[in-house]
Amino acid sequence: MRDNTYDILIIGGGVIGSSVARELSRYRLRIGVLEKELDVACGNSCRNTGMLHAGFTYKPGSLKAECAVEGNREFDQVAQELDIPFKRTGKVVVGFSDEDMQNILRFKRIGELNGVRGLEMIDKAKLNQIDNSAGGEFALYSRDSGILNPMLYNIALAENAHQNGVDFFFDSEVKAIKRQGEHFQVTAGDSVFSSRWIVNCAGMHCVTISEMLGLHGHQVKGFKGEYYVLDKKASQFMNIPVYPAPNAKGGFSTHATPTVDGNILVGPDSYITEDPDDFASTRDHMQGLVKDGSAIFKHMKAEYFIRNFAGTRWKRVDPETGDVLDFLIENRDDHPGVVNLIGIESPGLTCALPIARRVVAKIQEKEVLEVNNDFNPYRKGIVRFAEQSKERKKELIATDPDYGEIVCRCETVTRAEIVQAINNPLGAVTLTGIKNRTRACMGRCQGGYCETRITALIQEQCKVREHEVMYQHKGSGMFIGKVREVLDGE
Repeated sequence: MRDNTYDILIIGGGVIGSSVARELSRYRLRIGVLEKELDVACGNSCRNTGMLHAGFTYKPGSLKAECAVEGNREFDQVAQELDIPFKRTGKVVVGFSDEDMQNILRFKRIGELNGVRGLEMIDKAKLNQIDNSAGGEFALYSRDSGILNPMLYNIALAENAHQNGVDFFFDSEVKAIKRQGEHFQVTAGDSVFSSRWIVNCAGMHCVTISEMLGLHGHQVKGFKGEYYVLDKKASQFMNIPVYPAPNAKGGFSTHATPTVDGNILVGPDSYITEDPDDFASTRDHMQGLVKDGSAIFKHMKAEYFIRNFAGTRWKRVDPETGDVLDFLIENRDDHPGVVNLIGIESPGLTCALPIARRVVAKIQEKEVLEVNNDFNPYRKGIVRFAEQSKERKKELIATDPDYGEIVCRCETVTRAEIVQAINNPLGAVTLTGIKNRTRACMGRCQGGYCETRITALIQEQCKVREHEVMYQHKGSGMFIGKVREVLDGE
Protein backbone atom coordinates (compact mmCIF):
# COMPACT_ATOMS: atom_id res chain seq x y z
CA MET A 1 0.00 0.00 0.00
CA ARG A 2 1.31 3.42 -0.97
CA ASP A 3 2.47 5.67 1.87
CA ASN A 4 0.91 9.11 1.31
CA THR A 5 2.57 10.77 4.29
CA TYR A 6 4.85 13.69 3.42
CA ASP A 7 6.88 16.41 5.05
CA ILE A 8 5.75 18.89 2.40
CA LEU A 9 2.93 18.81 -0.13
CA ILE A 10 3.04 21.31 -2.99
CA ILE A 11 -0.29 22.09 -4.60
CA GLY A 12 0.22 22.84 -8.29
CA GLY A 13 2.71 21.48 -10.82
CA GLY A 14 3.17 24.59 -12.92
CA VAL A 15 6.47 26.40 -13.24
CA ILE A 16 6.23 27.78 -9.69
CA GLY A 17 5.24 24.48 -8.05
CA SER A 18 7.90 22.59 -10.00
CA SER A 19 10.53 25.20 -9.05
CA VAL A 20 9.59 24.91 -5.39
CA ALA A 21 9.78 21.12 -5.66
CA ARG A 22 13.26 21.31 -7.18
CA GLU A 23 14.60 23.73 -4.57
CA LEU A 24 13.14 21.76 -1.66
CA SER A 25 14.68 18.56 -3.04
CA ARG A 26 18.06 20.05 -2.07
CA TYR A 27 17.09 18.96 1.47
CA ARG A 28 16.29 15.61 3.06
CA LEU A 29 12.52 15.85 2.95
CA ARG A 30 9.66 13.71 1.69
CA ILE A 31 7.98 15.93 -0.90
CA GLY A 32 4.87 15.42 -3.02
CA VAL A 33 3.32 17.55 -5.77
CA LEU A 34 -0.44 17.43 -6.35
CA GLU A 35 -1.44 18.46 -9.89
CA LYS A 36 -5.04 18.44 -11.10
CA GLU A 37 -4.08 17.90 -14.76
CA LEU A 38 -2.56 14.81 -16.38
CA ASP A 39 0.88 16.43 -16.75
CA VAL A 40 2.85 19.50 -15.76
CA ALA A 41 2.82 22.58 -18.03
CA CYS A 42 -0.90 22.38 -18.80
CA GLY A 43 -2.03 25.78 -17.46
CA ASN A 44 -0.73 29.31 -17.73
CA SER A 45 2.86 28.16 -17.31
CA CYS A 46 2.73 27.11 -20.97
CA ARG A 47 0.36 29.83 -22.21
CA ASN A 48 2.72 32.80 -22.33
CA THR A 49 5.33 34.49 -24.49
CA GLY A 50 8.33 32.62 -23.11
CA MET A 51 10.25 35.81 -22.28
CA LEU A 52 13.06 36.01 -19.78
CA HIS A 53 12.36 39.52 -18.51
CA ALA A 54 15.09 41.91 -17.44
CA GLY A 55 13.06 43.65 -14.71
CA PHE A 56 12.66 47.25 -15.89
CA THR A 57 8.87 47.50 -15.66
CA TYR A 58 8.34 46.59 -11.99
CA LYS A 59 8.14 48.90 -9.01
CA PRO A 60 11.53 49.38 -7.34
CA GLY A 61 11.75 47.42 -4.11
CA SER A 62 8.93 45.06 -5.10
CA LEU A 63 9.23 41.29 -4.99
CA LYS A 64 8.50 41.22 -8.73
CA ALA A 65 11.46 43.49 -9.46
CA GLU A 66 13.82 41.75 -7.06
CA CYS A 67 13.03 38.24 -8.32
CA ALA A 68 13.02 39.24 -12.01
CA VAL A 69 16.52 40.71 -11.85
CA GLU A 70 17.77 37.74 -9.82
CA GLY A 71 16.16 35.19 -12.14
CA ASN A 72 17.46 36.91 -15.25
CA ARG A 73 21.07 36.99 -14.08
CA GLU A 74 21.23 33.29 -13.19
CA PHE A 75 19.43 31.86 -16.19
CA ASP A 76 22.42 30.92 -18.35
CA GLN A 77 23.49 28.52 -15.60
CA VAL A 78 19.92 27.30 -15.04
CA ALA A 79 19.44 26.54 -18.74
CA GLN A 80 22.74 24.63 -18.79
CA GLU A 81 21.83 22.60 -15.70
CA LEU A 82 18.39 21.68 -17.00
CA ASP A 83 19.41 21.20 -20.64
CA ILE A 84 16.78 23.52 -22.10
CA PRO A 85 17.02 25.81 -25.13
CA PHE A 86 17.60 29.47 -24.22
CA LYS A 87 18.76 32.54 -26.14
CA ARG A 88 19.76 35.85 -24.60
CA THR A 89 18.48 37.80 -27.60
CA GLY A 90 17.93 41.18 -25.99
CA LYS A 91 14.70 43.11 -26.52
CA VAL A 92 13.66 46.48 -27.94
CA VAL A 93 10.81 48.67 -26.72
CA VAL A 94 9.96 50.90 -29.67
CA GLY A 95 8.36 54.34 -29.72
CA PHE A 96 6.91 56.72 -32.26
CA SER A 97 5.98 59.92 -30.37
CA ASP A 98 7.15 62.32 -27.66
CA GLU A 99 4.73 60.65 -25.26
CA ASP A 100 6.25 57.28 -26.08
CA MET A 101 9.70 58.70 -25.40
CA GLN A 102 8.70 59.93 -21.95
CA ASN A 103 7.09 56.58 -21.02
CA ILE A 104 10.12 54.65 -22.25
CA LEU A 105 12.56 56.90 -20.37
CA ARG A 106 10.51 56.42 -17.21
CA PHE A 107 10.94 52.67 -17.46
CA LYS A 108 14.63 53.04 -18.21
CA ARG A 109 14.98 54.91 -14.91
CA ILE A 110 12.96 52.22 -13.10
CA GLY A 111 15.17 49.53 -14.58
CA GLU A 112 18.31 51.31 -13.44
CA LEU A 113 16.89 51.60 -9.92
CA ASN A 114 16.16 47.86 -9.99
CA GLY A 115 19.73 47.07 -10.98
CA VAL A 116 18.96 46.02 -14.56
CA ARG A 117 22.12 46.05 -16.65
CA GLY A 118 22.62 46.91 -20.31
CA LEU A 119 19.73 49.36 -20.86
CA GLU A 120 20.38 51.76 -23.73
CA MET A 121 18.34 54.28 -25.74
CA ILE A 122 18.92 53.80 -29.46
CA ASP A 123 17.89 55.79 -32.54
CA LYS A 124 16.16 54.53 -35.68
CA ALA A 125 19.45 53.77 -37.44
CA LYS A 126 20.64 51.56 -34.59
CA LEU A 127 17.18 49.97 -34.32
CA ASN A 128 17.24 49.07 -38.01
CA GLN A 129 20.72 47.64 -37.56
CA ILE A 130 19.49 45.37 -34.76
CA ASP A 131 16.25 44.39 -36.52
CA ASN A 132 15.00 46.23 -39.61
CA SER A 133 11.55 44.60 -39.39
CA ALA A 134 10.73 46.45 -36.17
CA GLY A 135 8.57 49.53 -36.45
CA GLY A 136 9.47 52.60 -34.41
CA GLU A 137 11.50 55.82 -34.58
CA PHE A 138 13.60 55.01 -31.50
CA ALA A 139 13.76 52.30 -28.85
CA LEU A 140 14.96 51.19 -25.46
CA TYR A 141 17.37 48.30 -25.98
CA SER A 142 17.50 45.75 -23.15
CA ARG A 143 20.63 43.67 -23.68
CA ASP A 144 19.92 40.98 -21.07
CA SER A 145 16.37 40.00 -22.04
CA GLY A 146 15.96 36.54 -23.55
CA ILE A 147 13.64 33.83 -24.80
CA LEU A 148 13.04 30.24 -23.67
CA ASN A 149 10.59 27.40 -24.17
CA PRO A 150 8.19 27.70 -21.18
CA MET A 151 6.80 24.17 -21.55
CA LEU A 152 10.23 22.54 -21.57
CA TYR A 153 11.37 24.70 -18.66
CA ASN A 154 8.42 23.55 -16.56
CA ILE A 155 8.98 19.92 -17.60
CA ALA A 156 12.71 20.12 -16.89
CA LEU A 157 12.17 21.56 -13.40
CA ALA A 158 9.68 18.80 -12.60
CA GLU A 159 11.88 16.03 -14.01
CA ASN A 160 14.90 17.30 -12.07
CA ALA A 161 12.82 17.47 -8.88
CA HIS A 162 11.58 13.93 -9.52
CA GLN A 163 15.06 12.53 -10.10
CA ASN A 164 15.97 14.07 -6.72
CA GLY A 165 13.17 12.19 -4.98
CA VAL A 166 10.00 14.27 -5.38
CA ASP A 167 6.75 12.38 -6.06
CA PHE A 168 4.31 13.83 -8.63
CA PHE A 169 0.62 12.93 -8.54
CA PHE A 170 -1.44 13.79 -11.62
CA ASP A 171 -5.23 13.87 -11.94
CA SER A 172 -5.14 14.91 -8.28
CA GLU A 173 -7.29 18.00 -7.90
CA VAL A 174 -7.44 19.11 -4.27
CA LYS A 175 -10.98 18.81 -2.94
CA ALA A 176 -10.54 19.35 0.81
CA ILE A 177 -7.88 20.28 3.37
CA LYS A 178 -8.26 19.63 7.11
CA ARG A 179 -5.80 20.20 9.91
CA GLN A 180 -5.36 17.32 12.34
CA GLY A 181 -2.89 18.24 15.05
CA GLU A 182 0.42 19.07 13.44
CA HIS A 183 -0.53 17.55 10.09
CA PHE A 184 -2.85 18.40 7.23
CA GLN A 185 -5.14 15.80 5.68
CA VAL A 186 -5.51 16.61 1.98
CA THR A 187 -8.11 14.92 -0.19
CA ALA A 188 -6.91 15.05 -3.79
CA GLY A 189 -8.27 13.01 -6.68
CA ASP A 190 -9.21 9.63 -5.21
CA SER A 191 -6.57 9.69 -2.47
CA VAL A 192 -5.92 11.20 0.95
CA PHE A 193 -2.49 12.62 1.78
CA SER A 194 -0.96 13.70 5.07
CA SER A 195 1.67 16.41 5.39
CA ARG A 196 3.32 18.70 7.93
CA TRP A 197 3.58 21.55 5.41
CA ILE A 198 1.41 22.78 2.55
CA VAL A 199 2.79 25.10 -0.14
CA ASN A 200 0.05 26.71 -2.23
CA CYS A 201 1.33 27.05 -5.81
CA ALA A 202 -2.08 26.72 -7.44
CA GLY A 203 -1.65 29.70 -9.79
CA MET A 204 -5.00 30.91 -11.06
CA HIS A 205 -6.71 28.76 -8.42
CA CYS A 206 -4.55 30.08 -5.57
CA VAL A 207 -7.42 31.84 -3.78
CA THR A 208 -9.54 28.67 -3.82
CA ILE A 209 -6.74 26.76 -2.07
CA SER A 210 -6.07 29.71 0.25
CA GLU A 211 -9.70 29.62 1.38
CA MET A 212 -9.45 25.86 2.01
CA LEU A 213 -6.45 26.59 4.23
CA GLY A 214 -8.40 29.20 6.19
CA LEU A 215 -6.44 32.15 4.79
CA HIS A 216 -9.26 34.44 3.81
CA GLY A 217 -9.51 37.87 2.22
CA HIS A 218 -7.23 37.49 -0.78
CA GLN A 219 -8.55 38.58 -4.15
CA VAL A 220 -7.27 38.06 -7.68
CA LYS A 221 -8.44 39.44 -11.01
CA GLY A 222 -8.12 37.67 -14.34
CA PHE A 223 -6.57 39.32 -17.39
CA LYS A 224 -6.77 37.34 -20.62
CA GLY A 225 -4.52 37.67 -23.64
CA GLU A 226 -4.68 36.07 -27.08
CA TYR A 227 -1.82 35.20 -29.44
CA TYR A 228 -1.07 34.30 -33.04
CA VAL A 229 1.62 31.72 -33.74
CA LEU A 230 3.47 32.44 -37.00
CA ASP A 231 5.18 29.86 -39.15
CA LYS A 232 8.97 29.54 -39.02
CA LYS A 233 9.12 31.10 -42.50
CA ALA A 234 8.37 34.45 -40.85
CA SER A 235 11.38 34.18 -38.56
CA GLN A 236 13.68 35.37 -41.36
CA PHE A 237 12.25 38.84 -40.76
CA MET A 238 12.77 39.07 -36.98
CA ASN A 239 15.88 38.86 -34.83
CA ILE A 240 14.72 40.15 -31.47
CA PRO A 241 11.53 40.59 -29.38
CA VAL A 242 9.82 43.89 -30.24
CA TYR A 243 7.56 45.59 -27.71
CA PRO A 244 5.63 48.85 -28.19
CA ALA A 245 6.15 51.75 -25.80
CA PRO A 246 4.27 51.25 -22.52
CA ASN A 247 1.20 53.35 -21.81
CA ALA A 248 1.02 55.87 -18.97
CA LYS A 249 -0.04 53.10 -16.53
CA GLY A 250 2.93 50.96 -17.50
CA GLY A 251 1.10 48.33 -19.54
CA PHE A 252 2.24 46.98 -22.89
CA SER A 253 -0.07 46.31 -25.82
CA THR A 254 0.52 43.67 -28.49
CA HIS A 255 4.15 42.72 -29.10
CA ALA A 256 6.04 40.37 -31.42
CA THR A 257 8.46 37.80 -30.06
CA PRO A 258 10.56 35.17 -31.84
CA THR A 259 10.45 31.86 -30.02
CA VAL A 260 13.51 29.84 -29.13
CA ASP A 261 12.21 27.17 -31.54
CA GLY A 262 11.96 29.46 -34.58
CA ASN A 263 8.34 30.61 -34.66
CA ILE A 264 7.06 34.13 -33.96
CA LEU A 265 4.38 34.95 -31.39
CA VAL A 266 2.25 38.06 -31.88
CA GLY A 267 0.33 39.04 -28.77
CA PRO A 268 -0.99 39.12 -26.22
CA ASP A 269 -3.69 41.72 -26.04
CA SER A 270 -5.29 42.17 -22.63
CA TYR A 271 -8.84 42.15 -21.31
CA ILE A 272 -10.74 41.06 -18.21
CA THR A 273 -11.93 37.48 -17.77
CA GLU A 274 -13.90 35.90 -14.94
CA ASP A 275 -13.24 32.26 -15.86
CA PRO A 276 -9.94 30.61 -14.82
CA ASP A 277 -10.29 28.16 -17.70
CA ASP A 278 -11.16 30.76 -20.36
CA PHE A 279 -8.65 29.84 -23.06
CA ALA A 280 -10.87 30.40 -26.10
CA SER A 281 -9.65 32.46 -29.05
CA THR A 282 -12.10 35.02 -30.46
CA ARG A 283 -12.58 36.61 -33.87
CA ASP A 284 -12.57 40.23 -32.65
CA HIS A 285 -9.38 39.86 -30.68
CA MET A 286 -7.64 37.97 -33.47
CA GLN A 287 -8.47 40.82 -35.84
CA GLY A 288 -7.15 43.29 -33.26
CA LEU A 289 -3.87 41.38 -33.09
CA VAL A 290 -3.44 41.71 -36.84
CA LYS A 291 -3.92 45.48 -36.66
CA ASP A 292 -1.75 46.09 -33.60
CA GLY A 293 0.87 43.52 -34.56
CA SER A 294 1.38 45.11 -37.96
CA ALA A 295 2.56 48.31 -36.28
CA ILE A 296 5.59 46.61 -34.74
CA PHE A 297 6.19 43.71 -37.13
CA LYS A 298 6.08 44.66 -40.80
CA HIS A 299 5.47 41.10 -42.02
CA MET A 300 2.28 40.35 -40.09
CA LYS A 301 0.60 38.41 -42.91
CA ALA A 302 -2.13 35.76 -42.87
CA GLU A 303 0.02 33.41 -44.96
CA TYR A 304 2.22 32.90 -41.89
CA PHE A 305 -0.57 32.20 -39.37
CA ILE A 306 -0.56 28.55 -38.26
CA ARG A 307 -2.21 28.61 -34.84
CA ASN A 308 -3.64 30.80 -32.10
CA PHE A 309 -4.04 30.40 -28.36
CA ALA A 310 -4.90 32.33 -25.22
CA GLY A 311 -3.53 32.61 -21.70
CA THR A 312 -4.63 34.33 -18.52
CA ARG A 313 -2.83 36.22 -15.76
CA TRP A 314 -4.40 36.25 -12.33
CA LYS A 315 -3.18 39.37 -10.59
CA ARG A 316 -3.45 39.97 -6.86
CA VAL A 317 -5.54 43.08 -6.29
CA ASP A 318 -6.55 45.27 -3.38
CA PRO A 319 -10.14 44.23 -2.45
CA GLU A 320 -11.13 47.87 -1.83
CA THR A 321 -9.36 49.83 -4.55
CA GLY A 322 -8.81 47.14 -7.18
CA ASP A 323 -5.17 48.22 -7.53
CA VAL A 324 -2.77 45.51 -8.69
CA LEU A 325 -0.50 44.37 -5.86
CA ASP A 326 2.88 42.69 -5.65
CA PHE A 327 3.49 38.95 -5.45
CA LEU A 328 2.67 37.55 -2.01
CA ILE A 329 4.58 34.76 -0.25
CA GLU A 330 3.19 34.44 3.26
CA ASN A 331 3.75 32.17 6.24
CA ARG A 332 1.56 33.41 9.10
CA ASP A 333 1.99 32.49 12.75
CA ASP A 334 -1.76 31.91 13.10
CA HIS A 335 -1.60 29.34 10.25
CA PRO A 336 1.57 27.33 10.89
CA GLY A 337 2.78 24.86 8.31
CA VAL A 338 1.50 26.87 5.34
CA VAL A 339 3.39 28.86 2.73
CA ASN A 340 0.77 30.68 0.67
CA LEU A 341 1.59 32.13 -2.75
CA ILE A 342 -0.93 34.59 -4.19
CA GLY A 343 -0.90 36.50 -7.49
CA ILE A 344 2.16 34.90 -9.05
CA GLU A 345 1.66 36.01 -12.64
CA SER A 346 3.98 37.71 -15.12
CA PRO A 347 7.01 37.74 -14.76
CA GLY A 348 6.52 34.43 -12.93
CA LEU A 349 8.50 32.44 -15.51
CA THR A 350 11.59 34.59 -14.91
CA CYS A 351 10.97 34.70 -11.16
CA ALA A 352 10.21 31.01 -10.60
CA LEU A 353 13.45 29.85 -8.97
CA PRO A 354 13.99 33.05 -6.94
CA ILE A 355 10.43 32.67 -5.63
CA ALA A 356 11.14 29.01 -4.80
CA ARG A 357 14.19 29.97 -2.78
CA ARG A 358 12.07 32.41 -0.78
CA VAL A 359 9.56 29.64 -0.08
CA VAL A 360 12.41 27.50 1.24
CA ALA A 361 13.57 30.40 3.40
CA LYS A 362 10.07 30.71 4.93
CA ILE A 363 10.22 27.05 5.96
CA GLN A 364 13.77 27.42 7.27
CA GLU A 365 12.57 30.20 9.56
CA LYS A 366 10.51 27.54 11.38
CA GLU A 367 12.74 24.47 11.27
CA VAL A 368 16.23 23.33 10.39
CA LEU A 369 16.42 21.53 7.05
CA GLU A 370 19.07 18.85 6.54
CA VAL A 371 20.98 19.28 3.28
CA ASN A 372 20.61 16.52 0.70
CA ASN A 373 24.21 15.87 -0.31
CA ASP A 374 22.99 13.63 -3.15
CA PHE A 375 21.11 16.47 -4.86
CA ASN A 376 21.93 16.62 -8.57
CA PRO A 377 21.04 19.90 -10.33
CA TYR A 378 21.60 18.44 -13.80
CA ARG A 379 18.91 16.95 -16.01
CA LYS A 380 19.29 15.70 -19.60
CA GLY A 381 16.55 16.37 -22.10
CA ILE A 382 15.62 14.49 -25.25
CA VAL A 383 18.16 14.98 -28.05
CA ARG A 384 16.53 16.81 -30.96
CA PHE A 385 17.44 14.93 -34.11
CA ALA A 386 16.64 17.93 -36.34
CA GLU A 387 19.29 20.07 -34.65
CA GLN A 388 22.17 17.60 -35.01
CA SER A 389 24.97 17.59 -37.59
CA LYS A 390 24.92 14.99 -40.37
CA GLU A 391 27.65 13.04 -38.61
CA ARG A 392 25.79 13.04 -35.31
CA LYS A 393 22.56 11.96 -37.03
CA LYS A 394 24.38 8.96 -38.52
CA GLU A 395 25.71 8.07 -35.08
CA LEU A 396 22.24 8.26 -33.53
CA ILE A 397 20.70 6.05 -36.22
CA ALA A 398 23.50 3.52 -35.81
CA THR A 399 22.87 3.46 -32.07
CA ASP A 400 19.06 3.31 -32.38
CA PRO A 401 17.38 2.65 -35.77
CA ASP A 402 14.27 4.47 -34.50
CA TYR A 403 16.16 7.71 -35.16
CA GLY A 404 15.92 6.80 -38.84
CA GLU A 405 12.10 6.94 -38.88
CA ILE A 406 10.57 10.43 -39.14
CA VAL A 407 7.19 10.66 -37.41
CA CYS A 408 6.66 14.45 -37.61
CA ARG A 409 7.74 15.76 -40.99
CA CYS A 410 7.33 19.49 -40.27
CA GLU A 411 9.64 19.45 -37.24
CA THR A 412 11.69 16.37 -38.27
CA VAL A 413 10.87 14.50 -35.05
CA THR A 414 11.85 10.83 -35.04
CA ARG A 415 10.23 7.75 -33.61
CA ALA A 416 13.08 7.52 -31.08
CA GLU A 417 12.24 10.96 -29.68
CA ILE A 418 8.52 10.16 -29.47
CA VAL A 419 9.22 6.89 -27.64
CA GLN A 420 11.52 8.67 -25.18
CA ALA A 421 8.83 11.29 -24.55
CA ILE A 422 6.17 8.63 -23.97
CA ASN A 423 8.46 6.96 -21.42
CA ASN A 424 9.29 10.24 -19.68
CA PRO A 425 10.45 10.23 -16.02
CA LEU A 426 7.17 11.71 -14.75
CA GLY A 427 5.06 8.96 -16.30
CA ALA A 428 2.71 11.53 -17.85
CA VAL A 429 1.37 10.49 -21.26
CA THR A 430 -0.96 12.69 -23.30
CA LEU A 431 -0.69 13.89 -26.87
CA THR A 432 0.02 17.44 -25.63
CA GLY A 433 2.68 16.07 -23.30
CA ILE A 434 4.44 14.47 -26.26
CA LYS A 435 4.12 17.72 -28.25
CA ASN A 436 5.61 19.75 -25.41
CA ARG A 437 8.56 17.40 -25.05
CA THR A 438 9.40 16.95 -28.75
CA ARG A 439 7.64 19.70 -30.81
CA ALA A 440 5.84 17.05 -32.85
CA CYS A 441 2.51 18.49 -34.14
CA MET A 442 3.85 22.05 -33.74
CA GLY A 443 4.86 22.65 -37.36
CA ARG A 444 3.04 24.00 -40.38
CA CYS A 445 0.45 21.21 -40.57
CA GLN A 446 -0.23 21.25 -36.81
CA GLY A 447 -0.35 17.48 -36.52
CA GLY A 448 -2.20 16.72 -39.73
CA TYR A 449 0.39 14.11 -40.63
CA CYS A 450 1.80 12.87 -37.32
CA GLU A 451 -1.01 13.09 -34.76
CA THR A 452 -2.50 9.68 -35.55
CA ARG A 453 0.96 8.12 -35.71
CA ILE A 454 1.82 9.47 -32.26
CA THR A 455 -1.47 8.17 -30.92
CA ALA A 456 -0.61 4.72 -32.26
CA LEU A 457 2.79 4.88 -30.58
CA ILE A 458 1.17 5.81 -27.26
CA GLN A 459 -1.10 2.78 -27.61
CA GLU A 460 1.84 0.55 -28.45
CA GLN A 461 4.17 1.77 -25.71
CA CYS A 462 1.57 2.10 -22.93
CA LYS A 463 -0.53 -0.95 -23.85
CA VAL A 464 -3.79 1.05 -23.88
CA ARG A 465 -6.85 1.15 -26.12
CA GLU A 466 -7.42 4.05 -28.50
CA HIS A 467 -10.22 5.53 -26.37
CA GLU A 468 -7.83 5.72 -23.40
CA VAL A 469 -5.45 8.13 -25.15
CA MET A 470 -6.08 11.71 -24.01
CA TYR A 471 -5.25 14.88 -25.91
CA GLN A 472 -4.47 16.94 -22.78
CA HIS A 473 -7.11 17.04 -20.06
CA LYS A 474 -9.05 14.26 -18.43
CA GLY A 475 -11.99 13.48 -20.71
CA SER A 476 -10.28 14.87 -23.84
CA GLY A 477 -10.16 11.49 -25.57
CA MET A 478 -8.60 11.39 -29.01
CA PHE A 479 -11.28 8.95 -30.17
CA ILE A 480 -14.82 8.12 -29.09
CA GLY A 481 -15.26 5.04 -31.26
CA LYS A 482 -14.36 3.33 -34.53
CA VAL A 483 -15.35 4.73 -37.91
CA ARG A 484 -15.89 1.18 -39.02
CA GLU A 485 -15.58 -2.21 -37.40
CA VAL A 486 -13.19 -4.67 -38.99
CA LEU A 487 -14.97 -7.90 -39.79
CA ASP A 488 -13.60 -11.17 -38.45
CA GLY A 489 -11.18 -12.70 -40.88
CA GLU A 490 -10.28 -9.47 -42.73
